[in-house]
Amino acid sequence: MADHRQSLSDLADLAAAGAANAGAATPSVEVTEAVVEKKADVVEPAPLREQILDAQGRAYATGRRKDAVARVWIKPGSGKIVVNGRDQEVYFARPTLRLVINQPFDVTERRGQYDVVATVTGGGLSGQAGAVKHGISQALTRYEPTLRSTVKAAGFLTRDSRAVERKKYGRAKARRSFQFSKR
Repeated sequence: MADHRQSLSDLADLAAAGAANAGAATPSVEVTEAVVEKKADVVEPAPLREQILDAQGRAYATGRRKDAVARVWIKPGSGKIVVNGRDQEVYFARPTLRLVINQPFDVTERRGQYDVVATVTGGGLSGQAGAVKHGISQALTRYEPTLRSTVKAAGFLTRDSRAVERKKYGRAKARRSFQFSKR
């Protein structure tokens, strides 16, 4: 126990050693500031992400929305979008759903420049359209990494995690109670 206790003279020695080191460290601080000033003049470009392609030259990504999962491949082409082997006009008959799918291309000003092949499973049409949009956005950033900031700013890279709440026992739906009966 006595070994761990420090006397007043030990602390004074430590303070003197610290003061001696502080005087020696002053020139190195000036050198470091000079190095920092030199580095400030040279502006290095931000490291860019690499292009991720498969053997056929396509970019692949998975998109999700509600219970729907979309596997999406994009490659340069005429702007043809095929979902589950059918054209987008046939598969997504509602114009609003087609609008949702084309949003990533509109934001990046790449409409009609890429062919899209997607396979979608699960969920309904609205969820599937959201999943394809998410997949196209992810695949676009893998094909052209410079577009990432544009697509991310639009919020298309974030998976929309909203889903239907489950039904609880003792309730008519997730939160709705059964109709009250006085008698």
